[in-house]
Amino acid sequence: MSAIPSSVSTPTATPWYAGMRVFLKGEADTWLFVLRTTVAFFLTGWLAMRLQLPQPGTAMMTTVIVMHRQSGMVLAKGFYRVLGTLVGAAAALLIVALFPQQREPFLILMALWIAGCTAGATLHRNFKSYAFVLAGYTAAIIALPVIATHPGQVFDSAVARISEVLLGLLVTAVISDTIFPVRLRDTLRAAVTSQYENFLGFMRGALLGQMPREQMEQAHLRVVRDAVTLEDLRSSVIFEDPEARARSAHLQRFNQRFMAASTSFQPLHHLINRLLRQPAPAAGQALQQLYQPLGLALQGSEQDPAQLAERIHEVRRQLASRAAGLRGGLQGAAQIEDFDVGTQLLRRFVKELEQYVHARRQLTAQVAPTEDDARAHFVRGNDYLGAAVAFARTAITMLLLGALWAASGWAMAINVMLLATIFSGLFATVPNAARMTGKVGWGYLVGLLAAYVCNFTVLTRMEGYTLLVAGLLPFFLVGPYMVSRPKLSVFGLGYTMGLVNILAITSVHSFDPTRFFNEGTSHMIAMGAAVLSFALMPPLVGTAWLRRRQMAGLRAQVGLAALAPLRGLQHRFESSNSDLLHQIVAHTAPGSEESREQLAWALAVNETGRALIHLRQDVAHEPASTALHQGVDAVVRALADFFALPGRAAWLRADAALAAAIDVARAQAGAGGVAARVLLHLRLVRLAMVDDRSVMAAYNTTADSNLETDPHAH
Repeated sequence: MSAIPSSVSTPTATPWYAGMRVFLKGEADTWLFVLRTTVAFFLTGWLAMRLQLPQPGTAMMTTVIVMHRQSGMVLAKGFYRVLGTLVGAAAALLIVALFPQQREPFLILMALWIAGCTAGATLHRNFKSYAFVLAGYTAAIIALPVIATHPGQVFDSAVARISEVLLGLLVTAVISDTIFPVRLRDTLRAAVTSQYENFLGFMRGALLGQMPREQMEQAHLRVVRDAVTLEDLRSSVIFEDPEARARSAHLQRFNQRFMAASTSFQPLHHLINRLLRQPAPAAGQALQQLYQPLGLALQGSEQDPAQLAERIHEVRRQLASRAAGLRGGLQGAAQIEDFDVGTQLLRRFVKELEQYVHARRQLTAQVAPTEDDARAHFVRGNDYLGAAVAFARTAITMLLLGALWAASGWAMAINVMLLATIFSGLFATVPNAARMTGKVGWGYLVGLLAAYVCNFTVLTRMEGYTLLVAGLLPFFLVGPYMVSRPKLSVFGLGYTMGLVNILAITSVHSFDPTRFFNEGTSHMIAMGAAVLSFALMPPLVGTAWLRRRQMAGLRAQVGLAALAPLRGLQHRFESSNSDLLHQIVAHTAPGSEESREQLAWALAVNETGRALIHLRQDVAHEPASTALHQGVDAVVRALADFFALPGRAAWLRADAALAAAIDVARAQAGAGGVAARVLLHLRLVRLAMVDDRSVMAAYNTTADSNLETDPHAH
């Protein structure tokens, strides 16, 4: 039946000026960013000259590097830049002190330091990664120029470098926070609201209607993306907003509750779908009736979190009595046991959903963080082989360039080492690093040419800082504008760095074509060396080989659930899974067969790992010598082995261990207690292993077709 009345008129055409309004708003945001960058750049240069710093250009370059559209990002990047600069300066002082007049050992130790910092950058995210890069090339910037002339000046060089960087950061932070600031806290609040509303909307749709597995997998991907995005924003906004900083622990707890609730829903959803596909779907239908009140409680898009938490709590309070009534209508041990498994999962999910809604309410309430909130840290997942490759590539590049400097005696070889160090670190964590560095190199070349025109045809006619600004301004504005455009940002970064680096603005400006040519040549050789190093030994980020390793690492998380200490294990397991999956799918074509397989394995890992954690918690206080404890230990080890190296033999061993443990638990379950809980967890894992739509079905060689329906079948 059509719901559209015949009298409804066709929609009117979109006004011609609607697109223009969007365009003008985008351009306004772009030019405000350009304005802030330009003011910070030239104000920093003027202050550096007034303070008689040796290299005002370094302070000015700092403003270009740390400037961002949002003030919170500027403060976060500035904080880690200060940290990296201080650590790099300390390393420079130590390395020069150890080998002040021995160039070869100095170069070896410096190369190892830079390579170690580059490797560290690959193991961290956001601006923490940037701090490692800074610590590496700051040591080179401070130590390399003085080691060839007067090593005793290394302390003065370090002080000058730190002073210039701090000045650039201070000015940039003030400008970004005062001239039409764009607050990161607004983005964080929007992300929290979006995560909360989207998740509740997804729950309403899933609980009030059947959802296919493919849609569930995509929803899991969205959950992963939302969890990682919120953590990234939280780690940056704390530098901008005192309120967000005070509520940082609450945000972490909110994110933890989010991952816990979503992870609990997955096995419940899969179990009900499995039971509904059975010849006798009574248990699945009873579970649908059992969770129906929860779906009704979630209806209404504008519910207050406190009121919603009360409604969910009321559903949880009535769950036991409703379950008892529905259970009485089932026939056969298999249906009752399956229903009990689903009831336990639903009880846990309702509790964690209530905690998630309660955590949302606490974000707006004046509540001090608890001890549990303070322990809720997001754990990242890393592959250390990628870091090893980055270490080897950077160390080899630096050693070869150092050998070139030592053998040739070319003074400009220091510039080659410095820039190669910078770009080797900056792009060590991106896929297609050779291509990315090549784009930066072309921008850098254009920046050098623009600097030549500016320096020898414009600035030669200017005198004083005001006229220097007037002469340089048209050439400089091009850089920040391109940086603000996504398709030109990399080229714009190279252009701006080339322009500012080669001009090397000081109180007494130099107009020496020979120096300009020599330095420009050394800069382009450095860019070529960086591109060549990435081409010969490319980063592993985004490669199919690394994705396979990361998938193996994701499956190995079941081993973490099986063996790691139980304290804080659940959140560690969920957050590291989310981070690993986010890294994998970021470089996989959406909708591809590989993407579907990745999501299927991720769901299997979450479901199985969570069950193992609960199994271990159930038997934690049981004597290790009991048959129940030994059976659970055998299941835990067998499943960890299967996920570490999936195969039919491993599947059969895990299946046999499950069958034996289920027999032991069923024999003791009549008295209730631990054995009854263990039986339900074991049954859940067994149902997942024999599910014909699970990724584990490919390893099922059992001919018995009644595995899903008969709890006594082995």
